[in-house]
Amino acid sequence: MLLASSLATVGAGAMSLAVFTDSKASTGAWTTGTIILGVAPAVSFNATGIMPGDTGTQVIAVSNTGTGQLRYAMTTAISGDVKGLAAQMTLNITTGPVAAGACTGASVYSGTLTAALLGNPAQGADAGDRTVNAAATDNLCFQWTFPKASGNAFQAAATNATFTFAAEQTANN
Repeated sequence: MLLASSLATVGAGAMSLAVFTDSKASTGAWTTGTIILGVAPAVSFNATGIMPGDTGTQVIAVSNTGTGQLRYAMTTAISGDVKGLAAQMTLNITTGPVAAGACTGASVYSGTLTAALLGNPAQGADAGDRTVNAAATDNLCFQWTFPKASGNAFQAAATNATFTFAAEQTANN
């Protein structure tokens, strides 16, 4: 009898192990955005034989072909300037296009070629930094002037300027 009772209990226990179950999965995917700075044209100026009183303009397109908004700054490095021509020349940078040979937008820099800058390339938002949305372009008009009052000391002078644009993300920064 004890044996029969034990077998019945084991059989009942086996039956009680059956339960309904179910499971589902949820997946996640992550893709990072991009910050892709473009500057055109690559050569902004190639002014030769300039005389006191001459001026010239060039629109530089600063583009963002990335997927996130960017913030940029611009610095200037001068080289090959034996006679101080860069400190003599003036540069005005405005937003927008050229009309009748002059830059027409709001001024974002006005001073010597030597000191030309926009914002600060240090990380984070700084005064003067400019923003460009994804798939957008910021057109800057550069207008240089060789002052009419420049004297004989600047004959046969030369200078080279490299404008460096540095960009970073604006999101969470």
